[in-house]
Amino acid sequence: MKLRFCSITFTVMVGSLVLAASANAEIVYLSSGRTISVKGHRVEGDSIILKLRNGGEVTCDKSLIEKIVGDEVPYPEPAGPEAVSQSPRSGADLPEETPYGEIIAAMSEAHGVDPLLVRALIQVESNYKPRAKSPRGAMGLMQLMPSTAKEYNVRNPFDPRANIEAGIKRLKILIDRWGTEVALAAYNAGEGAVTKFNGIPPYQETRDYVTRILALAGLK
Repeated sequence: MKLRFCSITFTVMVGSLVLAASANAEIVYLSSGRTISVKGHRVEGDSIILKLRNGGEVTCDKSLIEKIVGDEVPYPEPAGPEAVSQSPRSGADLPEETPYGEIIAAMSEAHGVDPLLVRALIQVESNYKPRAKSPRGAMGLMQLMPSTAKEYNVRNPFDPRANIEAGIKRLKILIDRWGTEVALAAYNAGEGAVTKFNGIPPYQETRDYVTRILALAGLK
């Protein structure tokens, strides 16, 4: 039986979420208006854990999810853990397929960040090298600084899933505070520099960084 949640409150819906887990797949309706197809889910306190098709998981707040319904259409399993992201909009210079595509897509959607922006940032920061480390100590795919890794309880910043999720959470906070362009500048140069100059700081490296990511993501 296909579950319908359109006419009930979110509180009742959460209590019914477990019932949908027996379906072949589930469709997650996000508050952003987008959807994610996942294997299943579970509820833990104020969070919902989404089980991705590649075997990984994404944790998101209940407020980000409108409803979850059973999807009776079966989906083939991906060939490996580095599933690709398929998007109706493609960045100007981004490849159609990238490593960790499903993780990027699911976590971006769960936290309300443009997945193409995340893909572009990762390409510029680390070129998709999970073991990348900068001279200043930034680590992993999204080049987390040690303080950022600690803030988001990332035990292993070289773990792709943990690194991507923490990086997206940080980027989301910066975007909500300053908007996309200035958020990218803060990601590169630090919030202190952005506050000091009340916007994108006059550093050529930072300006080039912002321009390149926006161009790659097809946002400029």
